[in-house]
Amino acid sequence: MKHKFPVCGLLLLAFAAAGAQVASHAPTVFTKALDPAPASGSATLALTAAGKPVARVNGSVLTDADLVREEYAIFPYARQHNGIPKDLAPQIRDGALKMIIFEELVYQEALRRKMTVTAVKMQHAEADFRKQFATPDEFNAFLQSDFHGSPQLLLDKIRRSLLIEALLKTEVENKDTVSPAEVRAYYDQNPARFQHPETFTFQTISVLPPANATAGQLKEGRNRADNALRQAKATKTAEEFGLLAEKVSDDDYRVMMGQHKPVPADQLAPQVVKALLAMKPGDVSDVIQIEQAYTIVRMQQHTPAGKAKFEDLKPQLEKELRQNKSNQLRAALDKQLRQNAKIEEL
Repeated sequence: MKHKFPVCGLLLLAFAAAGAQVASHAPTVFTKALDPAPASGSATLALTAAGKPVARVNGSVLTDADLVREEYAIFPYARQHNGIPKDLAPQIRDGALKMIIFEELVYQEALRRKMTVTAVKMQHAEADFRKQFATPDEFNAFLQSDFHGSPQLLLDKIRRSLLIEALLKTEVENKDTVSPAEVRAYYDQNPARFQHPETFTFQTISVLPPANATAGQLKEGRNRADNALRQAKATKTAEEFGLLAEKVSDDDYRVMMGQHKPVPADQLAPQVVKALLAMKPGDVSDVIQIEQAYTIVRMQQHTPAGKAKFEDLKPQLEKELRQNKSNQLRAALDKQLRQNAKIEEL
């Protein structure tokens, strides 16, 4: 049983904006009691719940307590931000409302199909749930605050979540498989996506004179660069070069030991590209002047432009295509369940 909130917030936000699909989501299950977020600031909206109805689904009432928990699932950093950013609040609320309505529809469909949960599974689920609490007193406090002290109400909530999971497993998880042929076909039919530009991976040490440097400051900068070059040429490893970068470099990459991620050739200064093309991995360039700045680069890897190999991408593509299919199945299920349902947003 999944008691946490493994929610794909971006997908939920997309769902809120477009209303076109139900995002991938494990059923919302009660976790520890959620205290109200601190009072909102000028740029945030506090999350509070008072048991107010927010929707009615075939007569079943969903409250703002359900809604707030889902909003926390979508934006788990609400407490750190003293609430939800006001510019995101409408989208998050809309996505959360759609999700709790979807879960209620799924739950009602599970009941219609007369699906059940075994006693053994309930025992395991309840035991797992209790592990989230540090002490029995903490659990009892939660039981009192959220379920009026009734263990039966909590068990009903756990059973509801397990039924939602079971129906989603039947209608989504068991149907979202992707064959190797489908993965290969996607790769073959989308060649442009898998093309990559020529890139270079490297480290830098830079000397950056002031913007309106005097002749004397420029000369001093060049002297510093020449001195750094002598030390850089003496380094034998990326670590040694990186430690030197931390010590003498002026650019922001010094805090990362001068390390740059792969950079497309067309995003680099022509002088740098020319130098890198003449180097082998581990080589250190001479001082390269770019306007008034001086840079030394240590070559790590040159990757010519080309197409990523299918074998390297296969696991990632299979996961992506399966997720897409899962979203489509959820959207179809949501549409099917809404056809004959009476839904009121209050």
